[in-house]
Amino acid sequence: ARGAEGAQAKVVCDALLLDPESRSDTYPYLDVSEDDVRVEHEATVSRISEDQLFYLMSRGLNEAQASALIVNGFLEPFVKELPMEYAVELNRLVQLQMEGSVG
Repeated sequence: ARGAEGAQAKVVCDALLLDPESRSDTYPYLDVSEDDVRVEHEATVSRISEDQLFYLMSRGLNEAQASALIVNGFLEPFVKELPMEYAVELNRLVQLQMEGSVG
């Protein structure tokens, strides 16, 4: 926006693909109207690795528990910024989805 001299912004787009059919299309959009600004963007796309599952399962978790732990760890930085009632509901929905997707 005009009048935002010296502004700084960073757009981060991360995706965790949970099955072979999943995909992520990332199109960061930065609308810069000033010359004296610093803007950055980055994107990562990953899957749950066999090594991650093996490690957690070697510690006594089953595959569903290990997958849920990885997904919750991926979501945690976002969830902690939500109001508590939304964070609780999101965690509940993720748990229900994970219970239905593995096993």
